[in-house]
Amino acid sequence: MIILKTREEIETMRAAGRLAAGVLRALERAARPGVTTGELDRLAERLIREGGALPSFKGYRGFPACICASLNEEVVHGIPGLRRLREGDLLSLDVGVFLKGYHGDTALTVAVGGPPAGLAAALLETGRGALACGIARALPGGRLSDIGHAVQRFAEARGFSVVRDYAGHGIGQAMHEEPQVPNYGPPGQGPILKPGMVLAIEPMVNAGTFEVECLEDGWTVVTRDRKPSVHFEHTVAITEDGPEILTAWDPEGTN
Repeated sequence: MIILKTREEIETMRAAGRLAAGVLRALERAARPGVTTGELDRLAERLIREGGALPSFKGYRGFPACICASLNEEVVHGIPGLRRLREGDLLSLDVGVFLKGYHGDTALTVAVGGPPAGLAAALLETGRGALACGIARALPGGRLSDIGHAVQRFAEARGFSVVRDYAGHGIGQAMHEEPQVPNYGPPGQGPILKPGMVLAIEPMVNAGTFEVECLEDGWTVVTRDRKPSVHFEHTVAITEDGPEILTAWDPEGTN
């Protein structure tokens, strides 16, 4: 069942989203060569708790950390630990917070140590653009698959692929609610998008094949060909006026 949120609920989710976005930006600034992913996890937990919230991911289905920190060929669900960041790494950071009974969920990929170039720059630009295209299709009266179709078309037109085995999702009082939001497929299918729906839209864009596999830790998902991947995510409310990003990464809400 898809749960439609009231205006009051969306306002609460907006507060959760602002906190999640602020934590994510702090992690992005802290992600420098020599820093461990475990240090980033500890920073995130401190900021989340100082904001009056709980980390959504810690303990969720047994996940051992507050954030997901996925490096290079790791697509999602990387477990923070002793690994030190290196110049040129692509680091995907995923943050979830639970505030006043509701979740906010957001992710981005950062190039460690300076401006990216070549393949990394193109992949990052495509990931950000794919997310923007998906959000732009989160329109009342449209269909759920319009979102994934827009993501897939944008990414594949640039020579990259989108992951099929993992998807976005509804979000609210539970971290994962109905519906699933795939990042591929034909348009015009699935549930009608209605005001009050809140979706976590999260393209995972790979440099090579869309195929992935899970490592022995039971969490970390990597590209099957071990080529790099990027991950971008926003929590988005569908309103009568169109999509509203609840986890905007900047004060103007433009990305």
